[in-house]
Amino acid sequence: MDQMKSDQNKSAPVYIDKMSSLEKRAASSLSSIYALRMLGLFMIFPVFSLYGQQLEGNTPFLIGFAIGAYGLTQAIFQIPFGMLSDKIGRKPVIIAGMLIFALGSVIAAQADSIYGVILGRIIQGSGAVAAAVMALAADLTREEHRLKIMASIGMSIGFAFAIAMVLGSILNEMIGVNGIFWLTAVFALLGVVVTLFWVPNAPQSFHRETEPVPEQFKKILSDHQLLRLDAGILILHMVLTATFIVIPMALTNEHHANLPSAEHWKIYLPVMLVAMGLMVPFIIIAENKRRMKEVFVGAIAVVALSELGFWAFNDSLYALVFFILIFFTAFNVLEASLPSLVAKMSPTEAKGTAMGIYSTSQFLGAFLGGIIGGQLLGMYGINGVFLFSALALSVWVIIALTMKSPRYLSTFVVKLTDVKADEIAKVTADLTSICGVAEAVVIPEDGAAYLKVELHALDKAGLKEFSNKYSEGDK
Repeated sequence: MDQMKSDQNKSAPVYIDKMSSLEKRAASSLSSIYALRMLGLFMIFPVFSLYGQQLEGNTPFLIGFAIGAYGLTQAIFQIPFGMLSDKIGRKPVIIAGMLIFALGSVIAAQADSIYGVILGRIIQGSGAVAAAVMALAADLTREEHRLKIMASIGMSIGFAFAIAMVLGSILNEMIGVNGIFWLTAVFALLGVVVTLFWVPNAPQSFHRETEPVPEQFKKILSDHQLLRLDAGILILHMVLTATFIVIPMALTNEHHANLPSAEHWKIYLPVMLVAMGLMVPFIIIAENKRRMKEVFVGAIAVVALSELGFWAFNDSLYALVFFILIFFTAFNVLEASLPSLVAKMSPTEAKGTAMGIYSTSQFLGAFLGGIIGGQLLGMYGINGVFLFSALALSVWVIIALTMKSPRYLSTFVVKLTDVKADEIAKVTADLTSICGVAEAVVIPEDGAAYLKVELHALDKAGLKEFSNKYSEGDK
């Protein structure tokens, strides 16, 4: 029987439909909003620790706090802002969030003390629009194209981070960190313009695959596999933030690499380009060859080894460049793998909740990295931060080794607008009989079925026909 089903899967017809012009516009406009915001947040990463030493009242701890402060308010507000968008609309929340972000940028730009910059960064993080943007993306796209839209937004974040690392170093010499904050405010206002005039309008509905459900928090927070991933993203961004408090110092310090800050972009530009290329084969091996856990654990170990390399060889410019390249190659692999793992391991109907908690952990990690990195810098110097990061990553290796290997399934949603409560069992059975469908959870009040599917074998034509049947009441 299993062989018969496998043979059916291989020959299953696949419904192919191109993205509409509205969906393409949604993908490009929402990706640009994300990119503009992430550029603003991360352009100060490669330069602020040096700039912060010139501010009134600075200490290593407060410099780290300023770098990571946005993560605290981002972690606090991103889920509530997403829920607020269900009540008052996606665009009003996104516009308000971008205006708050612009306000924080202006406050940071005008600050002449470290406390003013911290206040600005805290306000920047308060404009938490990530959940609202994802919900709007779901409103604007059909189920069969939603994964593509989410992937394009994810890619925009990665590209924005890479560009920010290079652009921050270049702009620092042209307009200074104050100027970068002013430019960040301009980017935020551009995001408002994009939201008003480029992002399409769409009827609003609730999407469990992109939005958190409060009733599911307990279930997700008690899932040990998902908690391992939440701990992982927290550690990864804690290490990233802590490391880039001290990397600019190591590159500039005359007792270390002795490279003027004006030339740091000459390192970041080739490193980012090469690292993005080097990550691709590992992602292919992880997904297509189904070696996700091995690649994942290996990447964590490589980031840990790069931190040990920073610690042991930070007096050599060439060594620092090599280990920065190794760091970002493995970092990119982990950034791409973690959301995929969360999607694979989350309950069928609770992906939105799982991703919400995951994102909160990511921002909390950035905050912890700032305050811990700054404190360790003041107490033990640059090497203390590198050793702490290596230790934290070693703990993550142990956590990841105990993780179950994921099932290679993707989430999919089918609209079923005419399903009665007493039909749930039959509809569920009918859905799981369709080629490529591994799990199905039917929720009549949502008018949808939430599926785990094998995309390469999925009979999308069958799903579309099934959905039409239950939408038209032809049962």
